[in-house]
Amino acid sequence: MTSSTAIFWPMLAQVLLTYVVYALMSSRRIGAVKAGVARPSDFKVPSTDPEPSATAARNLTNQFELPVLFFAACLSLFVTGGAGMAAVVAAWAFVLARVAHAWVHVTSNRIKIRRMLFTLGLLVNLVQWLLLAVHIA
Repeated sequence: MTSSTAIFWPMLAQVLLTYVVYALMSSRRIGAVKAGVARPSDFKVPSTDPEPSATAARNLTNQFELPVLFFAACLSLFVTGGAGMAAVVAAWAFVLARVAHAWVHVTSNRIKIRRMLFTLGLLVNLVQWLLLAVHIA
């Protein structure tokens, strides 16, 4: 595996995280209906989600916010030939921060820790874009 194609493994891991959060949200919603805490019609409007499925739903939304910049950076690095070791390490660091962020969000939901992990992912993504800028300069 060349370093340029290695950039796709963290991208695939980020996609897997998104699917895991989808499954978790679905499981929590089904569990809420079975427990009588919610009705299927409650999910027409996100604000009526019970708390456990609401946090999973909100985290799912998060998987389509900052990760969009991650995917764009990875693909840009790949197509310009800048997906070297530093870019791959940064990509894995981003994914690890996102996995940790998702874990905290859907479990304890401790805002201080969640914010720190989000900021870490944001800064790693900034590094990815700086790597791209240096590479194409």
